[in-house]
Amino acid sequence: MVKQHDDIYASALDEIIDFKFDERVVSVFPDMIQRSVPGYSTLISNIGILAGRYAQANTHCYDLGCSLGAVSLSMRQRIKRTGCDIIAVDNSPEMIERAQALLATDMATSNSVVPVDLTCADIEETLIDNASVVVMNFTLQFITIEARLSLIERIYAGLQPGGVLILSEKLAFDKPRQSDFLIETHHDFKRANGYSDLEISQKRSALENVLVPETLTNHEKRLSDAGFEFNSVWFQCFNFASMIAIK
Repeated sequence: MVKQHDDIYASALDEIIDFKFDERVVSVFPDMIQRSVPGYSTLISNIGILAGRYAQANTHCYDLGCSLGAVSLSMRQRIKRTGCDIIAVDNSPEMIERAQALLATDMATSNSVVPVDLTCADIEETLIDNASVVVMNFTLQFITIEARLSLIERIYAGLQPGGVLILSEKLAFDKPRQSDFLIETHHDFKRANGYSDLEISQKRSALENVLVPETLTNHEKRLSDAGFEFNSVWFQCFNFASMIAIK
């Protein structure tokens, strides 16, 4: 798939509607995510490494909110345990359709035999069962805060002992000075990648009611409340971080 340039918010809009993973966003998503999330490529490749370490034979590995399947393909290259498969779920039909094409290319060109099942569904209604690895890569932030604990509890219940949840999120910060610093450095990152102040402002407005970040403390407490006895940040760049929790 040819990477298209993200110019969705390049022109002044009369009305800024809530951000949605529709065909317009899906068509530019690889460019958007690389230019918007610092360290994204490093994050994806290392999720594959973590999956390779923690995947257990004859279990499922889940990619919840899989978008175009970058995490699934990274896990597919690294998982060597026998009997493992990957269940990738997203509620955007456009994402799943394009992910199918990318998966077909990967299957034709790689040596991995790990199967991937791409499913268009709501992750809040997805059964998590016999899992050794569950990944939510910038997904929980789009779930209503009230529903987040029950989802994490269901993931915990569906994990085998020794299984892991890898949770990547945009973070909020309680201290105003720290918050301002990290938000502004993230905006500098986006400017360095060619986004204008207009694009940054309009996209921020579009995401305001859709993407609701929380503090690291809130995430850690929720993981603990769900039953995880160990969790740790393993990656952070500016206000984007990834945690691992082990059952």
